[in-house]
Amino acid sequence: MRALIVSNMWPTAQRPALGTFVRDQVEALRRRDDIELELATFPPGGASYLTAVPRLLRRRGFDVVHAHFGLTAIPALAAGGAIRGVTLHGTDMIAPRSRKVTFAVLPRYDVVGVPSADARRHLPPAQADRAQVLPCGIDLHGFQPLERADARRQLGLDPARPFALFPYDPARAVKRHDRALLAAGDHPLHTLGHETRERMRLWMNAASIVLCPADWETFGMAAVEAVASGTEVLATPTGAHAEALGPVAWAEASTFDETTWRARVEAAITRDQQHADGPSLAAPWSSDAMAARLVEAWTAAAGTRRQARG
Repeated sequence: MRALIVSNMWPTAQRPALGTFVRDQVEALRRRDDIELELATFPPGGASYLTAVPRLLRRRGFDVVHAHFGLTAIPALAAGGAIRGVTLHGTDMIAPRSRKVTFAVLPRYDVVGVPSADARRHLPPAQADRAQVLPCGIDLHGFQPLERADARRQLGLDPARPFALFPYDPARAVKRHDRALLAAGDHPLHTLGHETRERMRLWMNAASIVLCPADWETFGMAAVEAVASGTEVLATPTGAHAEALGPVAWAEASTFDETTWRARVEAAITRDQQHADGPSLAAPWSSDAMAARLVEAWTAAAGTRRQARG
């Protein structure tokens, strides 16, 4: 199968965290021997969508053209593909302007992917009914347990001092840094901004517990990356948190309550324990597993098209 991935999200030197999950899926697809993959990326921003069209018009003859992000699905129509797919990622379903454009173009797509079952509620009923749960997944080739004390040393931290981690920029109000502060109590709480993949891996291994108390997530990648690193996680039941953390005895997805969350953080700080079974528990959510699911969706859509042609 010859596939073209179109994305306005791709890491740069200035924004190393931008679209790392899309890159992970692209790399997972490239590891397969049944996909011949090409990539078309451009920066976010209104003008970029227009300038992408002439370049995409020259990309022809694909079995599938798959766009990441709803607004990207508009210029992706210029590329020539037998079937079309799009993965939605969040603001394209929620922000008023992006939502309107995204919902208008979805009927032209054979495959509509969302990051979690919970994300379907943001779609119009007709699209929610046919949307498939197709997250990009996490990179298990990168997120693996490292020796915790060594991870702390590499970050310039005291290797003997446990701490809680809020793995987001505190300025992102929806992530609820205020809740993380309440849960951490008197214990150290580290927060992150735009980190490289390697440093994020270190942080996930260095922490005693990762706190993900967001009001909403479309998937919840940080929580699953923490599981893969063998680090305890406490998250609100939004996005895929409940499904991903449910089978993990040392992780929890629960509604925020200051008393119970603080007790859980206290216990995790006291234990400061790393869990060797993290990678196996995160494996169902890996980028390789999700790439396989995406290819299955493409194949099914191609079969449906063939049947419709008789």
